[in-house]
Amino acid sequence: MKEAMKTVSAKLKHVRTSLSSLSSRPYSPTPLASHAKPRNPSSSTLLNEFASFCYQRDLPRAMKAMAAMERHGIYADSITYSELIKCCLARNAVEQGRLVHKHVSSNGYQPKTFLLNILISMYVKFKLLQEAQAVFDQMPERNVVSWTTMISAYANVGLSDKALEFFVLMLREGVLPNMFTFSSILRACNGISNLRQLHCGIIKVGLESDVFVRSALIDVYSKLDELRDAICVFNEMETKDLVVWNSIIGGLAQNSDGDEALNQFKRMKRAGFTADQATLTSVLRACTGLALLEVGRQVHVHVLKFDVDLILNNALLDMYCKSGSLEDAKTLFEKIVHKDVISWSTMIAGLAQNGFSQEALKLFDLMKASGTKPNYITIIGVLFACSHAGLVDDGMFYFRSMKRLYGIDPGREHYGCVIDLLGRAGKLDEAMNLVQEMECEPDAVTWRTLLGACRVHRNVDLAIYVAKKILKLDPEDAGTYVLLSNIYANSQRWEDVTEIRRQMRERGITKEPGCSWIEVNKQIHAFILGDTAHPKINIINRRLNQLIHKLMGIGYVPDTNFVLQDLEGEQRDDSLWYHSEKLAIVFGLMSSSSGSAIRIRKNLRICGDCHTFAKLVAKIECRLIVIRDPVRYHHFQNGQVMSYDGEFEFHSNYKCRYKFPLEEDSLSNYKIQDMLNLGYQMVQPREGSKELSLEHEGVPFWYPYNSSLETPSLPDGIYDV
Repeated sequence: MKEAMKTVSAKLKHVRTSLSSLSSRPYSPTPLASHAKPRNPSSSTLLNEFASFCYQRDLPRAMKAMAAMERHGIYADSITYSELIKCCLARNAVEQGRLVHKHVSSNGYQPKTFLLNILISMYVKFKLLQEAQAVFDQMPERNVVSWTTMISAYANVGLSDKALEFFVLMLREGVLPNMFTFSSILRACNGISNLRQLHCGIIKVGLESDVFVRSALIDVYSKLDELRDAICVFNEMETKDLVVWNSIIGGLAQNSDGDEALNQFKRMKRAGFTADQATLTSVLRACTGLALLEVGRQVHVHVLKFDVDLILNNALLDMYCKSGSLEDAKTLFEKIVHKDVISWSTMIAGLAQNGFSQEALKLFDLMKASGTKPNYITIIGVLFACSHAGLVDDGMFYFRSMKRLYGIDPGREHYGCVIDLLGRAGKLDEAMNLVQEMECEPDAVTWRTLLGACRVHRNVDLAIYVAKKILKLDPEDAGTYVLLSNIYANSQRWEDVTEIRRQMRERGITKEPGCSWIEVNKQIHAFILGDTAHPKINIINRRLNQLIHKLMGIGYVPDTNFVLQDLEGEQRDDSLWYHSEKLAIVFGLMSSSSGSAIRIRKNLRICGDCHTFAKLVAKIECRLIVIRDPVRYHHFQNGQVMSYDGEFEFHSNYKCRYKFPLEEDSLSNYKIQDMLNLGYQMVQPREGSKELSLEHEGVPFWYPYNSSLETPSLPDGIYDV
């Protein structure tokens, strides 16, 4: 035993001596290893100079030193070459990177797996996948890094099948995947079946608790709209970090579950985590989906804690636009010093969706003047603005020239905007021709756009044809059945109406009820037609009745025609008085201070009667009322509809009238031409008047309320330009 102890003691003494001698040597951060021992001082000097240039990121001199080394048959170590490759990547020096590859493959030099992996990564980052694949194929042996780099590369460029193929080959070669492999391959999953198999594989190798793997699982389950599984994965984690919190909040926000996203954000804050840019971007998305302006403003305060962040500013801009707060959006937009294409596109689309089409088009001109190139989304915003301003010629110009001017191929969304543009103008044949010339197959949304135009212009034959196309693509689409029924009713084809309703009953198809949401004191209140769940519903109904009678005293007449004809309206009979947006407006009046804005979100299109109601309430109550429906935003203030290019104004002695400023080329700038297409006749203005009048079948578009003239039946579409 004593002899053994002496032996151990001697070995420890030897180790201490070795460590002491190593520590006494001067430390050099520059590796001097070479393929072969330098044969003369010049070789050592050349290696030292090359390594120094590589670590100093002096690419030109490093390349010259490498060329000299190659002439002498001298090679550095893999670490030094990796530093040179980093330098090539930093300068996007593709050719120099290729020369490094050629150098380490010359004169029989056999680079190690580590260096070959660096070369593969270099080609991937240069987006040269074929060359990366060639290096990979020539490797004498591949490790998990080699496989993971290629899998990640194919997943990042959307070649999911190729990534999955490499993953299978990796397993067949007996290479065990690590956390980075699974994080990469999960991004390539485009189906729930593959995802579940990978999830099982993760559990088998014991990586289910890894933060990055779990975060990737949550992301992919959310992307596939499997929120229940995403939440289950999240809840299984005993200790959560910010990456996982961001994944679940982002997944919920992307899947329009804004309520739960905000709940998770509150839980995260209570757990002691501080929100970063990724967190706030997801929270802003949730606020945008729910139109929660006040909550969004609170998030804005958190954003101010960070340095200027364009991604966050763009998310804020989108939130303000989609909450109908254009003043806040404009203020923020002007403060963004370096605007990118997303900033411009968001503001253009926001102006267009809020009805300020002319401003949207002017901003588009400023964008082009700034040198920012429009993208796919920008053109959608521009075409939407043209559609809702009735600018047929301008819209067709932008549509026909988008490929030539900006290199953007028209997509379904672009076609949909132009079909809507032509449909609103009554050019149904041209709209139908455009559908038929689409390069991509028209989907149900495209056909619905055309069907809406058929309803407005009462083209029954085309409507029937289009409705059949929609029901072939989406047999359970209740809106199409209802719209077709309304079209038949407009044409007094009551037997057909009965048949449509019978088909709906037999197939168990029911229409989605209208629902409106309003934010009051940081709480969301929902209203549905016929629902008595709200604790104040009786008070709200009484106040609504009083308000309607008050409006009748100044000229309001509930238009039951809109109950029948509403594209996605609510139930008939006495339902007109109790549409969900009317209930929400009244609750907003009851619950907010005088003069404050009332902001409402609705799941269905607002009907013409509610449109008139909101406008008149805004006037007598001196409020700003903003209603967001699935298509656009409606702003009502001082008895005017601010979201229209013309001024939809109310006068106590007159019915509603549409007033157009007399400007040069006003016919192309406003909706006059569309109204003329609907059968209205232009009436010369009175001497000294600055307003243009229209009439329909001899009846002026505005007239004294007590006149004996019968109320004209206004064509559909006038109230929703």
